[in-house]
Amino acid sequence: MGDVESPAYVTGHGLLKGRTAVITAAAGAGIGGATARRFLEEGARVLISDAHARRLKEYEGELAGEFEGVGSLPCDVTDERQVRALFDAAVDVHGRLDIVVNNAGLGGTSSLVDMTDEQWSRVLDVTLNGTFRCVRAALRIFRERGSGGAGESGRTGRPEGPGRPGGVIVNNASVVGWRAQAGQAHYAAAKAGVMALTRSAAIEAAEYGVRVNAVSPSLAMHPHLVKVTTPELLAELTAREAFGRYAEPWEVANVIVFLASGYSSYLTGEVVSVSSQHP
Repeated sequence: MGDVESPAYVTGHGLLKGRTAVITAAAGAGIGGATARRFLEEGARVLISDAHARRLKEYEGELAGEFEGVGSLPCDVTDERQVRALFDAAVDVHGRLDIVVNNAGLGGTSSLVDMTDEQWSRVLDVTLNGTFRCVRAALRIFRERGSGGAGESGRTGRPEGPGRPGGVIVNNASVVGWRAQAGQAHYAAAKAGVMALTRSAAIEAAEYGVRVNAVSPSLAMHPHLVKVTTPELLAELTAREAFGRYAEPWEVANVIVFLASGYSSYLTGEVVSVSSQHP
């Protein structure tokens, strides 16, 4: 199959106007950075976070040159104190929290028989445990608001109505949580865990009028992926895609926008595959 050109970039339509979002691992050209840009184009205020403080500040400056309502705070999602500080900052600066995008994750390639405990634990701690810490922090804020704490919905104790839910969480999973890939046992286990966490959290969060969903991309190209993946593996993965190309990060971000917006008001506990991959 020949190469297929990427589609035209989709412009904003104000789908997230007036909303405040926290987006993790959002420094640079990957899915997190693309999501931050798309959210701003849709009218949201964003607090972006990343463990790489210098790159984070640079990207904040780039976005702030084009949009209002951009802030940043470094955060290592393996550190509970930093996670709490991040979510507290969103409420302190903007007075409320509406959307959380948990994009932080760590991959790597190692055969299972040669994988060390440290390699396994590090990937699980960033990718699964980090997502858990952020979901927990967000739900504590949403629970307080839904039970009469700070925020608009706290005035009635009910969700904010159609298109204005009590809160939205979108987690970033991966198709390897469903499909086997050699050398990815730790990452696959972590992403499958993110899927299960999403479904369980959604059931609990419904009480607060909060929706929890996930995206599951197959292959979204960005500079970091190129650094940690061989050209041969990238070519093999691209060949599996029905469209004969990888996804642009903003194409995954578009699905995250959908899940964060009122257009998905009845979706919760779902894992949406953002993939053209065939078996």
